[in-house]
Amino acid sequence: MSKRSSLALSPARFLLPSLLVLVLGGCQTTSLDDVTGALGASGKPEPAATADARPELDALRARYRAKPGDPNVALEYVKALREIGQRAQAVAVMEQAVLAHPSNKALLAGYGRALADNGNFEQAFDVLSRAHTPEDPDWRILSAQGAALDQLGRNEEAQQYYASALKIVPDEPTVLSNLGLSYVLQNNLPKAEQVLGRAYQRNQNDARIRANLALVLGLEGRQSEAETLVKADLPPDQAAAKIAALRQVLAKKQQQRAEK
Repeated sequence: MSKRSSLALSPARFLLPSLLVLVLGGCQTTSLDDVTGALGASGKPEPAATADARPELDALRARYRAKPGDPNVALEYVKALREIGQRAQAVAVMEQAVLAHPSNKALLAGYGRALADNGNFEQAFDVLSRAHTPEDPDWRILSAQGAALDQLGRNEEAQQYYASALKIVPDEPTVLSNLGLSYVLQNNLPKAEQVLGRAYQRNQNDARIRANLALVLGLEGRQSEAETLVKADLPPDQAAAKIAALRQVLAKKQQQRAEK
């Protein structure tokens, strides 16, 4: 895999959004935001920088202002902005960087990522399409494009992108996790469990993948198994919070089914 996109893309960060988005189609809560990986905007206010993050952010901002045309500095600055939830600002910085370097693939990938974080999924898909070529495809970007398509409700198209990514990296767990969640969006729970089970077997340490599989198990009525997965390797207080979040989502889903 070429180095270009590794600057801007992390496979785990391109997992589909958290449980409440998947099940309810939009509204998230803070308690669920980190249950799975978050591609899209959470719909909650952007948090202020923490005291610990502020000095590093200030230093990166100063570097960016001193060298606004340096792609690597822009990417580092945007990464820090994303980590504290400053999504709109991250988009603005990446937009300026891409205007200055319109053919830089790493910047295009980073711009697409920032747009997706901000909920601009159609534009994110288009920008990500420019971040690689059919002759030199990047599996991370293919998976990101699939996730954007899933957000747009184009699940079958999304699954084609995941399939293309898996041709490059067979059984890559982050891609399998996205594919499994795509099947969840289609309410194809048996297929979702099969695919997410494969992802889990290949990376049992990824909390997001465990949570995604737990979602499917819970939706299938296997709540005890789901809770065991969610709380694995977590301190008691965090485990309790994750289980409460999962129960909240599953209860809401059951209520929706009863109302139909």
